[in-house]
Amino acid sequence: MRKLLVPLLAVVALIAAGAAAGKTSTTVTISKTGYTPTAVSITAGDEVIFKNTDTVAHTVNFNATTGVSCSATPPLAIPAGQSANCTFSNAGKFRFSDPASNKKAFRGTITVSPSLVSSLKATPKTVVYGTKSTLDGKLASGLSGQSVQIRQQMCGETKSTAVAAVTSTAAGAFTYEAQPVKKTTYTLSNKGATASIGVGVAPKLQLSKVGRHRYGVKVSAAESFVGKVATFQRFRPTLHRWVRVKRVTLKTSKAGTAPTMITSAKFRSRVRTGLRVRITLGPKQVGSCYLTGRSNTIRS
Repeated sequence: MRKLLVPLLAVVALIAAGAAAGKTSTTVTISKTGYTPTAVSITAGDEVIFKNTDTVAHTVNFNATTGVSCSATPPLAIPAGQSANCTFSNAGKFRFSDPASNKKAFRGTITVSPSLVSSLKATPKTVVYGTKSTLDGKLASGLSGQSVQIRQQMCGETKSTAVAAVTSTAAGAFTYEAQPVKKTTYTLSNKGATASIGVGVAPKLQLSKVGRHRYGVKVSAAESFVGKVATFQRFRPTLHRWVRVKRVTLKTSKAGTAPTMITSAKFRSRVRTGLRVRITLGPKQVGSCYLTGRSNTIRS
């Protein structure tokens, strides 16, 4: 019997754009022909990296430096093949240029939008299908009574849809109970400012014993997994790990409460009684819209 080390439920590096979820970076490339791009739009707290790909040094000068924190004191003198970065904490429009050139391509603007939130988190960051994640945040303004619109975009969709509007309370705090059915990005907006955060979803796997050496598995998700192959495992205490017993092809599917699809299979295994067993669905089987699935543990 081949041994297989099965990882715990994978935690995705979830999308968290905007000041709430950490600083994001935009790169402006400097070449002999100029800046690319010449117009940049970011959110307060974000970073712009100036990367000199030319064979000579270039200078980046700003028309205003209030609220701008750079890796070196502006104007930035950037040697060939090197970079410098600046973080913009104030909203507004910042112009930058290379004093050594009169070309239009060596002039640009950075438009900084106000930050929507000072903090934003999803608890938990990954859920099992059918369970919820709580989005907690605070508006950067700290104001109560503000309406925060929430849109979601599920994996595989090309557009986001409005799902809720919540009102901030004391110190600008707000909360929303999300129940994603696939990997989902939630975008929050208020007065033109936005922030985004993602939540990962694993299919729900249920393993049961239906007779002597006979088992059943059900997979609940927002899509069918017919034809996918799950892995039946037992725990080996001497190795302190789960090992593969057999592969199980999921064969039938039926609709549950929309949008749920329940995919199932029954199978036999002569693994001896009394052992801890479970079944998993790996990353190649669940596809790009779900995380690795893992069932409950039962005794064989």
